[in-house]
Amino acid sequence: MSSHAKDSGTLSVSTIGGDLTITGNVTSKGEIQLDGHVQGDIHCVALILGESANVEGNVTADDVVIRGRLIGSVQALRVTLQSTSHVEGDLTYQSLAIEQGAFFDGKSRPSGPLSTSQTTARPSSRLILVRALPSRVDTLRCW
Repeated sequence: MSSHAKDSGTLSVSTIGGDLTITGNVTSKGEIQLDGHVQGDIHCVALILGESANVEGNVTADDVVIRGRLIGSVQALRVTLQSTSHVEGDLTYQSLAIEQGAFFDGKSRPSGPLSTSQTTARPSSRLILVRALPSRVDTLRCW
């Protein structure tokens, strides 16, 4: 793992390389660039999940960008599922962006400010984004 000094006014960045597998929870007060594998929950300020990354666990962060595979829930202020992402689990967010080609199977719920004891129930929808031929628009189903 590499880390940059937090004193510079920017978030420290920790990198989990593609050759690394972590079994257990990962916590950071900064940003995590994840290219490896994690079997456990991740808590950080920002998470960038690389294309080769694989996470089996829940993610809690302010900002989450997913390019790889995540099996588990995400609770974040801002969530971006990029075109190479594969997500199976629920998303709770204030802002959500899903690029064409991304795969998402789970419940999607907008939320108020994040707190560890959220008790307000909100309506949810189930979304599936299916990859389509380049000449077609992706299919988005809600029920």
